[in-house]
Amino acid sequence: MVWTTLALWAALGSAPSQSAELSLKNVRATYGFLGAERHDDKVLPGDAYFLAFDIEGVQVDAEGRVQYSMGMEVTDSRNKVFYARDPSDLVAYNALGGNRLEGITYLDVGFDMPAGEYTVKVTVTDRTSKAKQAFQRKFEVLPKSFGLAHFMTSYDGGGQIPAPPVGVVGQILFVNFSVIGFDRESVKKQPDVRLQMRILDENGQPTLRKPFIGNTSQSEISERSIAVPMNFTVPLNRSGKFTIEVQAEDRISKKTAKLAIPLIVMEQKSEQK
Repeated sequence: MVWTTLALWAALGSAPSQSAELSLKNVRATYGFLGAERHDDKVLPGDAYFLAFDIEGVQVDAEGRVQYSMGMEVTDSRNKVFYARDPSDLVAYNALGGNRLEGITYLDVGFDMPAGEYTVKVTVTDRTSKAKQAFQRKFEVLPKSFGLAHFMTSYDGGGQIPAPPVGVVGQILFVNFSVIGFDRESVKKQPDVRLQMRILDENGQPTLRKPFIGNTSQSEISERSIAVPMNFTVPLNRSGKFTIEVQAEDRISKKTAKLAIPLIVMEQKSEQK
């Protein structure tokens, strides 16, 4: 189990005064870096728990540089420290001006992490002003089960370049995830998981008559593998508001799992008159 702090994103919005007080706002769980909001705080062993948040009121020098530090602590339901990380000195650049940064951190939940409720505390310090703020968030690790994990959108099929679930017509997005907690058949020791992806329009109607289909039987899965990475390709051919829905069925255990995220596609229009 490892907590990892990712780089803080560029500043957004207008440029408030440097006298603004340091604050941490808009804390939310997400499906991956830059991902859609996760509307519960329950994760399976083998999944990842991402937290994104806004850091407002940071001190910015003339070149847009922000010097800050971030530390974190995870405690279990008995308030016993499960994991702690000392503050790390970090530097970000506000290329767009303003005194706001986007922060994100995540927890890789190991397959052996005990089920139960945990609390993560994230502390941010502005190293220029010496101001310090913290927030706490509770999350629950569920018992081991069949499910979809590491659900995220990306610009590449390998999931190395994270993307928000927002794009423009002509782009291609990839929906990445892993199947975990599956059973294996008794002879060849292979899993048998059927996957399908549907895209729904803003009225909740499928955009196509048939869903996209995937199956673990299309490849040989090592007996040592406890997670099978998969992805679907989503070409963005028209603008609108959509929902991406992925469902997995373990044909051996007869268990199912489903996840859905919103997708917004925008049109790029010529400014010529």
